[in-house]
Amino acid sequence: MSATAETVKELLVEPGKQAHLDRRDPAWDGGKEFRHFAPDAVKAEAQAALSRSVEQLEAAHELLWASDRYGLLIVLQAMDAAGKDGTIRHVMSGVNPQGVDVHAFKQPSAEELGHDFLWRAAKALPARGRIAIFNRSHYEDVIAVRVHPEWLDRQHLPGPRGDALWQQRYESINDFERHIDRNGTKIVKLFLHVSKQEQRKRLLARLDHPEKEWKFSATDLAERAHWDEYMQAYEDAITATSTPWAPWHVIPADRKPLMRALAAGIIVGAVSSLGLCWPEVSEEERAANARAREALEAEAD
Repeated sequence: MSATAETVKELLVEPGKQAHLDRRDPAWDGGKEFRHFAPDAVKAEAQAALSRSVEQLEAAHELLWASDRYGLLIVLQAMDAAGKDGTIRHVMSGVNPQGVDVHAFKQPSAEELGHDFLWRAAKALPARGRIAIFNRSHYEDVIAVRVHPEWLDRQHLPGPRGDALWQQRYESINDFERHIDRNGTKIVKLFLHVSKQEQRKRLLARLDHPEKEWKFSATDLAERAHWDEYMQAYEDAITATSTPWAPWHVIPADRKPLMRALAAGIIVGAVSSLGLCWPEVSEEERAANARAREALEAEAD
C-alpha cells in the first residue's frame, strides 16, 4: 500500500522548515494506520503492509520499465545499525533484480577524490526505467565529512573552508537534484532515524551472535562517540536540502517491521505519483501482431 497522506505528512520534512530530529520519536507507533492494533499485533500488521507494498512496487517497477520515461533514485541515510541493508533487502524483495542497482558509498577512491564531491553520485544515477538505491550517498560529504573536517584534506579543495563551504555544498546538492528531477529522475530521500539506545542494543546483538559479528567494526564505536555531532550534521543537512522536488522523509527506525512498511509505502506512493501509462500499440504494430497470432495458431501442436 502507498502510505496515506496523513502518514506521509507526519514523516515529511516540509521544505523550508526545520527538520527538528530531536522532536521526532524513533520509536513512533505509526499513527492512525497502526495505533489501533494491540502492541503484539503491530509487528504482524506492519509485515502484512510491507508484503502488500512489495507486490505493488513489483507492478510499479514493471510499469516504470515499460514506460521508459523516468528513473527512480532512492537515497538512504542513517547512523550505523539503523537498518539500511535490511530495508533494501525487504522492500526490494519482489522487484526484478535486473532493473535495480544498489550503490554503497564508502570511503572515496583516489579517482573519486580527483573530482568534485557529486561526481561519483552522478555516475551512479539510474537510467530511465531503472531503480538505483544509494546506501549512503552524496550526503556523506555534508555529514560524515562535516563531523570529520580533516577528511577535506584529501579533497584538495581550492577555496577556503568553514561554514560557507557547507552552505555551498547544500546549494550544489539542491541544484544537482533539481536538474536530475527535471530530466526524469524521481528522487525519494529517506533518513532512517534510530535512537542511540536502540543502536547500542543492535551493536551488542552483533557481538552476541557469531553470524552477525562480522558486521561489527571498531569504527562503529568510534563513530558512536560523535553521536551528537552527527545528529547536528543531519539536522542541518536535512533542513537545508528538503526541497519540493526532493523532500526528505524521516522514518522512525527503532521498530524494524514498521520502518520497512513505512519506507515501502513512501516509495510506492512516489512511483504512483508519476502517472505512468503502459506504452500504446500503434495500428501497424497491432496488425503485425494479428498476423503473428494467425501464424502461431496455424502451427501444428
